[in-house]
Amino acid sequence: MEAFAAGEPVLVHDFTDREGEVDMVYPARSVEPADVATMRNDAGGLVCVALGSDVADAFELPFLADELDHPAAESDHLGYDERSSFSLSVNHRETYTGITDTDRALTITRLGEAASSPATTDFSASFRAPGHVHVLRAARDGLAERRGHTEMGIALATAADREPAAVVCEMLDDESGEALSRADARAYADRHDVPFVDGQDLLAALG
Repeated sequence: MEAFAAGEPVLVHDFTDREGEVDMVYPARSVEPADVATMRNDAGGLVCVALGSDVADAFELPFLADELDHPAAESDHLGYDERSSFSLSVNHRETYTGITDTDRALTITRLGEAASSPATTDFSASFRAPGHVHVLRAARDGLAERRGHTEMGIALATAADREPAAVVCEMLDDESGEALSRADARAYADRHDVPFVDGQDLLAALG
């Protein structure tokens, strides 16, 4: 919590009976271009911004699956949860292509700023969709409803007295192409002096 409050990343392992994955998690408002480079090089998963449910409501952000009129949008295929937390993908309107480290960092930090004052943010005036940063909606009842990295990121932000916006990016294994094992993620955390926490311990700490 201290590291997150200071704008530093934390590695969070969810649960072995769920995804069983480790995500690199940052407070959105503190992300720099170098952090985006770290996520794509050292983590390798999808760079997403989780927003608290109240913030997503204020911005009228839907669950994407509810908006897609296509059979592929059915969510009953998920093996780890009842629904996906994906909402829109966006770029900030001041970006160019939206994909560079600088552009994505700008979009991410502006999402963090918007989450700190949703009532005074005109979301559609600031962001355009589709874009290169995927927005996730946290469950309305947080970890009591869903134990995903989306909800853990928002719970961590709340506990650290940060805005309800957290970047989550899955850590992948370059050799196997699968999710990075908990042991290897822990070793990475030790090498880079990054806090590592298991979901169950995080739940207990947030108690």
